[in-house]
Amino acid sequence: MRLATLIATLLLAASALAQTAEIAARIVDESGRPVADAVVVAVPSDGSLRPPSRPREGVVDQVNKEFTPKVTAILVGTSVSFPNNDNVRHQVYSFSPAKRFELPLYAGEPAQPVVFDKPGVVVLGCNIHDWMVGYVYVSDSPYFAKTDRDGKALIVELPPREYVVRVWHPQMEGGEETTRRTIAAGQPRRIDVEWALKLKPELKVRRAPTSERGGRY
Repeated sequence: MRLATLIATLLLAASALAQTAEIAARIVDESGRPVADAVVVAVPSDGSLRPPSRPREGVVDQVNKEFTPKVTAILVGTSVSFPNNDNVRHQVYSFSPAKRFELPLYAGEPAQPVVFDKPGVVVLGCNIHDWMVGYVYVSDSPYFAKTDRDGKALIVELPPREYVVRVWHPQMEGGEETTRRTIAAGQPRRIDVEWALKLKPELKVRRAPTSERGGRY
């Protein structure tokens, strides 16, 4: 009897998965070149969100005095750890309204994870290395994906319904609300959609001289 129940449950789960849809997004700039690190978010028009029972934890590493990855996309309520794989100290902070925090100066032993409990964009910095900039996009929807170097992102396991889809990138001109599109995800099972973003030049703070590598910071 238990085996029959297990089989029925598996068949039901497989049937539900087979009925889900996918949104395949491609993000390019005005010249048609692929844009990496863009976050694509799909929100059901009827507001029927089914977030996972336990969000997957996020990791923002620090390598060669840079945040790695530069852009991290997570679901609201997710905890993010900030390991330090450099041989110098870092002090990570953010003044963004979505999450204000500051981690004590640390090296070797990782700092305590940070829970991102509000949706929005969180800009990361380091009090010691001014050129270090990173971003945590905290999504209000569990249906999101980040573009790869080819400018492609795939949002999977979407219950068939209508979605409002939007795009965010740290260099985009205008807010992400200007990218909103309504997409009916159902038939066909996979929907291909493309955005062309107008990007601002990336502003970078000049790194300290290489001789700093031998110091404590």
